[in-house]
Amino acid sequence: MEAKVPLSWFSLLVALLFLLFVNINGSEEKVKVGVYELKRGNFSVKLTNYGAVVQSVILPDKFGKLDDVVLGFDSVKGYKTDTTYFGAIVGRVANRIGKAQFTLNGTKYKLVPNEGKNMLHGGPKGYSDVIWTVESYKADSHVTFTYRSFDGEEGFPGDLSVSVTYRLIQTNKLAVIMEAQPLNKATPVNLAQHTYWNLGGQASGNILSHSLQLFGSKITPVDAQLIPNGDIVPVKGTPYDFLEPQQIGSRLNELSNGYDINYVLDSESHFHLKKAAVVNDSKSGRRMELWTNQPGLQFYSGNLLHNVKGKGGYKYLQHAALCLETQGFPDSVNHPNFPSQIVNPGQTYKHVMVYRFTAH
Repeated sequence: MEAKVPLSWFSLLVALLFLLFVNINGSEEKVKVGVYELKRGNFSVKLTNYGAVVQSVILPDKFGKLDDVVLGFDSVKGYKTDTTYFGAIVGRVANRIGKAQFTLNGTKYKLVPNEGKNMLHGGPKGYSDVIWTVESYKADSHVTFTYRSFDGEEGFPGDLSVSVTYRLIQTNKLAVIMEAQPLNKATPVNLAQHTYWNLGGQASGNILSHSLQLFGSKITPVDAQLIPNGDIVPVKGTPYDFLEPQQIGSRLNELSNGYDINYVLDSESHFHLKKAAVVNDSKSGRRMELWTNQPGLQFYSGNLLHNVKGKGGYKYLQHAALCLETQGFPDSVNHPNFPSQIVNPGQTYKHVMVYRFTAH
């Protein structure tokens, strides 16, 4: 005779199976890759939780014509094989770490190199190549992505809880708030937002006629592998001087390839943020201001873009866009004279950027 399962036990088993099913599917829902649009008036931003990427920013020009002003791909699939870091959040430590190693509290950490012997933007699989969880989303307001970085990921010590919130402010400002909390070990943290901007439109050609002003009177010079040598030197009288607005292409011929250098920001703080950069495109009339709470800004003039097939099949060539990555100084973990990037358990790393767009 077949034994009967008591109704109470059977009901409990069904309930447990149901909860397990819901939790599994809920987790899948949270980590699936999607596209999320933020929109106010004629200002809109599309983002994906793959790499926490800014996929598009639609802005009017001085005539009211809308255009997408960031480089990227039509679908998320393009970002999975991308080598340019289009629009992504990069980390655990953005920029370069010389010889892919550092020493912290007496322990030497060997990281995973991905640019010769050095590490760039967090290694072969940094935060630009992971699927972030969608923590919160409201189409007229914000989206928050989170990621749990594990102890030993790409060689870095400790578990790290990471979040980035993209928030629309009024109808012409985009705020980016990056936060991280070490859970069990001290670790370096230096997140950066790696969007490629062309204020004329993503398919409009190069940015050499864009006017740029950078509020940094010093740079951290680098060696042939783009690793800082530890010095901090003034820009005055060099091609790196953008203290007054200059066309980006005006002194490019004095450089071997283009701009890819960290500026030491020295403007005064305003409500805890300081003005880092102003970009103007005279043809479209679009203007972008960038404010931040970080000590440095990497200016990159798209030197390594070569026939990258982007949105609408348009091919991005060298200098098709510029990146303005607010950050801690590159290779800070190996230069005690640079601002420290070490964050201890109980502390919170917070990186704020605010973009303000106008057109005249």
